Amino acid sequence: MDLPHRRRPHWLAVSTVLTLAGGFAATTILAVGVLHLEQDKQALAFEQQAGIRSAAIGRGLDQAVELAAVTNALFQSVSAVSREQFHDFTRPLLARNPFIKSISFHRRIDHAERAGFETELALAHPGAGAGIVEMRDGRLQTALRHAAYTPVTYMEPYAGNEVALGFDSSRSKPFEAALARAIDNGRPAATGLLALSTGPLPQRGFLLVMPVYRRGADLATPAARRAALVGSSAVSMRAAELVELILSSPPVDDGLRLRVAAAASDGRLETVFPGAAMPAPEHAWPVMAAPRQLVRQLDVGGQTWRIDIAARARPIVSEHLGALLVAVGGTMLTLLLTVLMQSLAQRSRRVEMLVDERTVDLKLSNQRLIDDVNDRQHTEKALQESEQRFRQLVSMSSDWYWEQDAHCRFTAITGGFSEKAGVKAGRLLGRTHWESAHDQLASDSGRAHLAQVAARQGYTGFEYAMPGEDGDMRWFSVNGEPLFDDAGRFAGYRGTGTDITARKRAEQAIQHVAQHDVLTGLPNRSLLQDRLGQAVAYSGRSGRPVWVMLIDLDRFKFVNDSMGHKAGDVLLMTVAARLRGALRETDTVARLSGDEFVVLLTEHDDDALSVDIVQRLMDSVAQPVLLGIQEFFVTCSIGVSVYPLDGAPADSLIEMADIAMYRAKKLGRNNYQFYTAAMNEEATERVRIESALRSALERNEFVLHYQPQVDLQSGRIVGMEALIRWQHPEMGMVAPSRFISVAEETGLIVPIGAWVLRTACRQTKAWHDSGMGALRVAVNLSARQFGAASLLDELRGVLRETGLNPACLEIELTESLFMSEVGEAVELLYNMKALGVKLSIDDFGTGYSSLSYLSRFPIDVLKIDRSFVAAIARDSNDAAIVASIISLAHNLKLLVIAEGVETADQLDYLRRHDCDQMQGYFFSKPLPGPLFEELVRTQK
Repeated sequence: MDLPHRRRPHWLAVSTVLTLAGGFAATTILAVGVLHLEQDKQALAFEQQAGIRSAAIGRGLDQAVELAAVTNALFQSVSAVSREQFHDFTRPLLARNPFIKSISFHRRIDHAERAGFETELALAHPGAGAGIVEMRDGRLQTALRHAAYTPVTYMEPYAGNEVALGFDSSRSKPFEAALARAIDNGRPAATGLLALSTGPLPQRGFLLVMPVYRRGADLATPAARRAALVGSSAVSMRAAELVELILSSPPVDDGLRLRVAAAASDGRLETVFPGAAMPAPEHAWPVMAAPRQLVRQLDVGGQTWRIDIAARARPIVSEHLGALLVAVGGTMLTLLLTVLMQSLAQRSRRVEMLVDERTVDLKLSNQRLIDDVNDRQHTEKALQESEQRFRQLVSMSSDWYWEQDAHCRFTAITGGFSEKAGVKAGRLLGRTHWESAHDQLASDSGRAHLAQVAARQGYTGFEYAMPGEDGDMRWFSVNGEPLFDDAGRFAGYRGTGTDITARKRAEQAIQHVAQHDVLTGLPNRSLLQDRLGQAVAYSGRSGRPVWVMLIDLDRFKFVNDSMGHKAGDVLLMTVAARLRGALRETDTVARLSGDEFVVLLTEHDDDALSVDIVQRLMDSVAQPVLLGIQEFFVTCSIGVSVYPLDGAPADSLIEMADIAMYRAKKLGRNNYQFYTAAMNEEATERVRIESALRSALERNEFVLHYQPQVDLQSGRIVGMEALIRWQHPEMGMVAPSRFISVAEETGLIVPIGAWVLRTACRQTKAWHDSGMGALRVAVNLSARQFGAASLLDELRGVLRETGLNPACLEIELTESLFMSEVGEAVELLYNMKALGVKLSIDDFGTGYSSLSYLSRFPIDVLKIDRSFVAAIARDSNDAAIVASIISLAHNLKLLVIAEGVETADQLDYLRRHDCDQMQGYFFSKPLPGPLFEELVRTQK
């Protein structure tokens, strides 16, 4: 009999070669991808860190420039500043800012005043020297005769700066150039870097110069300002110490190297903060980016400052650890898979060889049976060998083989079950598989499986779980077919099983991602709806209420805009953790969207719901959060809806909580509100107002009314406040209280405010041209308008378009508009004043009043709030407050207007205390344009 030839296994299988090549290709692609991601991440981190450092230097330099404006404000507020006043005013500034070398005042005098000035200087400082001096031939000498001088009159501190007293700054080209720029643009101007002192190591610094004008002079144009010039103030700063102080407050080691340079007097950039040399790359791969460097240029008082920032070079291991790990790990995994594939290929060939051998053996057995039918020993041996080979085939498979008796108890488990399933076979022998899977029998699939077994039917894909030897849950899928004996009686089952733990864990992970927020790990909207349905069902069975709280963070947009989205993410994760920690394990905290969270509370027998829970959540959120190097305080507004007390369907609970939360924000934020039916009506009204408001400008539905402002001495109308009214075709005359807040929240207040400004200026100009006199019109400015970057251009454009004299336009501001960024507010207000308009503070005394603001801001008018005026005739405290405000304003040379005057007693009190002007219903309510014009003309 011819026997088949046995095939020898090949040395390297095709699948092995493909696995090796594919693994190395995938590893290379992943490693390069991770490398690029690491480079992008490092570049982004560098840009963020460099941006923070450059922004810190920019803010520090802006604050230094602001010091010049603060110093100059003394001469704008006090008509004749004495030497003692100058000393007292500058002493705290010098103490808080050690980088200031000196603060000085330079008075402008002509030659006829020189002798008197030098006598005054000698009396104030007996050891001052020869009087007015100037720099000639590289040293200080007595000044020659000139038509005019600008000598240093006051100098603080005097000690160490004696030589500068009497120095004629008009002979210094850098100083005069800076002063000319300050006169032209109305802002502090800086000189280039120059030597601040003589000696072996002269200090380098710069001067910030501002002009001092004659009080009451016309300052509308540069020519007018030059004519009104009476002197100048200057702040001398040590440049190196200034930059070092900025960078050390607080000290930060962020792996950056900085070099700061400023323009010198000749225009060249001179290093102020030396820094180390810019780093060179320590390694060079073809796929790596260039060294990270950043250059920023700043304008400091009209002079250019340059900041060079570079990252310190770091070892390649720390820079690209992820890419190296991917490359090494991918290579090792590829080699392991290659070995596995080669082993499987060789095992498959061995299986083929075993099958061939079995075929040969069967043929030999048949031949022996034909030759010797009585030789049963050889037959049994052949059968045993066949069974053994069969078991070997099963052991090479990923599945295992099992058998059960008539009671469905395991009698045999083969195929390396313990190694493949992570469970010892002895735990199952003598038991049914559902004794280990009793938890799954209550499910639909479990009941169907039991029915199939009872009917002695085959089954496939029955899944159950049981703990493995390591304690982790293992999942299995089994297939079985019934066995019957020769008489047709049921004898048990046999089948195969597979470990599906990896697949089940992947399904659970996918389900978790689908139902949870990626950033915070909280349930998302999908899982929240499921939990809410369960809570409402429980409430229906138990009769106990369910609370839904919608939590919105206050000022979250400010964190994102000012500190970046990364800081915003840290804040959201911190708040999520605090909310979870402040609640019970049975409660649900979900992230709805953005900075909105939803809390779902159910009441139990031993734990009733109360408002203390809401307050506890607010207190937990209000704890300080460290974002980078800054400590930030965040508050929240909470709306609460109750089921079934609110009488609305369950699917509206979140919507009702949102309405209540909006009400809490409207009441000032940082509080909570429970939903009521009235809130829904208010929300409906708000939607109606917002919808109609969007088309009101296009349909010309807005009108202006004008309330007269009366001079209390002459009794004549000297101005008016422009007040907007909305004439809606269906709702009638809509009061401002109904639509102004909606316009501010939606941003519509910006185009509406622009329309009010343009219309009021155009009408006022028309009244001027018709002979009604130089009436002054007051226009309110909203917070949105004040924060708009185009505000100055808009004011300038309206004045140019209407032709109105800027002095006849008064811009009314509330104190809250400029409480957050005082430095920026001061600059903006001075730029507005440079246009020639008047500025007034509205509702004074009701906000964040501060005397320092009144001294720093270029305010012309102070308006006393109507809440104080209403009670001056019956409340001595309010009367005293009003009298104090009038006295304070007059001492600061400000005009005072009282609002809301409605009785003769109020008017009499205001006259007795020298209030300048008033407006209110006692004289006239706000009137449409034609009626206001008629009222003014009756006074002619």
